[in-house]
Amino acid sequence: MTLAPAATRTLEHLEAGASSARFRLFLFGISDDEACFARRGFHLGDPSTRERLERVGHTLIRGYRAALVHRQLDVLAEELGQVEPEMRGFGFEGAAMALSLLDFVTPWKRDRLFQFVKGPGAEHAYMIHVGVGWSLARLGRSVEGVLKRLDPLLGWLVVDGLGFHEGYFHWPRAIQLRERPRAVHGYAARAFDQGLGRSLWFVECGDPLRIADAIARFDRARQADLWSGVGWAAAYAGGGGRPAYQAIRSASGVFLPHVAQGVAFAAQARSPAQIRAAHTELACAILCGMPAEVAARTTQEALDRLPPDGQEPSYEAWRKRVQLHFTPQSAL
Repeated sequence: MTLAPAATRTLEHLEAGASSARFRLFLFGISDDEACFARRGFHLGDPSTRERLERVGHTLIRGYRAALVHRQLDVLAEELGQVEPEMRGFGFEGAAMALSLLDFVTPWKRDRLFQFVKGPGAEHAYMIHVGVGWSLARLGRSVEGVLKRLDPLLGWLVVDGLGFHEGYFHWPRAIQLRERPRAVHGYAARAFDQGLGRSLWFVECGDPLRIADAIARFDRARQADLWSGVGWAAAYAGGGGRPAYQAIRSASGVFLPHVAQGVAFAAQARSPAQIRAAHTELACAILCGMPAEVAARTTQEALDRLPPDGQEPSYEAWRKRVQLHFTPQSAL
């Protein structure tokens, strides 16, 4: 999406005027209906699980719209603070999508996201980076170009966010046809699959058997990353409860360490904001065999003395360390 000079001048003028919020909503707004599973064509599954996951989508859209309306980041943070704690990370994810989108299309002010993640959004840094991936998808921006501007470690979550976006909004192509964007290659293809795995939790309404069947249709080399994403979504978003987590433990088979790593990352994503969620605790207990606090600490400790980026990025070395923690000695 490239704006002509005249359109850019119009945006700049309206940014400074009283009608700027209405204009941004008109130009970039997302309907709340986009979170409706029936509209998306997702598996409708268990009603309580569906209601939970649809509420996640509504919260994300709420955060996105709030960032389009509120130009002052402290006001935006106050609005996001009104979201119930266990859902708040999704609000910050949506806000990050809007802020990064505005940074891309308004060349006279490109530090909204930076100021947000360094300031009021610092406690939700994981989800903010994921949210940037949504704007990457919407604007068709270069993966490599965006990664150069972001944290070298958490920046890979942007590509994860891109994968989630493609699975959530274009699931027939991304999941049924198993296609990746042609511009995604190298390690970015793996990070994309991690986000795509997260989207499966929504597309299949938290149904472990349907998720396992969908993953089995992918090339074997992609399945570990997909299962890692499932673990993250199951632990962070919730839905399904104990039976679902027990079924995931069984259905994931040899990929259980990858699921556990995703679950541990979800626990760590909640840790800085000190927000506890019953479903995250339960997922950690069943899929990691430890409390969420310990899973988060395990993830944090795995960051110590990471090797520099080489044939694979430090981010993957981090993931492998966490996976190794959950790998039975008999499998080593």
